[in-house]
Amino acid sequence: MDRVDADAQPNSQPLGDLTVRTIAMPADTNANGDIFGGWVLSQMDQAGGIAGVDRAQGRVVTVALDAMTFIRPVRVGDVLCVYTRVVQVGRTSMKIAVEAWARRFCTQIRERVTAATFTFVAIDEAGRPRPIPPEPEAPVRP
Repeated sequence: MDRVDADAQPNSQPLGDLTVRTIAMPADTNANGDIFGGWVLSQMDQAGGIAGVDRAQGRVVTVALDAMTFIRPVRVGDVLCVYTRVVQVGRTSMKIAVEAWARRFCTQIRERVTAATFTFVAIDEAGRPRPIPPEPEAPVRP
């Protein structure tokens, strides 16, 4: 299984597609003034869900995520950028690697803050697992 390395080198680049980009606000802080880890996790779950819906061509639900380590804090004013990539597709479930990066306030400095692999299941209108359709073939260019 392709797993996300949460301790990647500081000069490394995000892997995957930029899926969610949002600013960290004062309402999202803990008593230390850092952004709640749960807020970051929520943004990552939303980004993974967006990527999952795109791949499954319909509704998906989060069923699991692997271990997650916060390696750097997110602060008020930072722009949180969440990147996703589908790393494995089964019959009804898929694993999506999700990386969260912070672009520091008023700078172009970008640092990875955490990463995890989320598992999503495609569901039908009744909430039951359904098969994930094959990935559409890329159009052939002349």
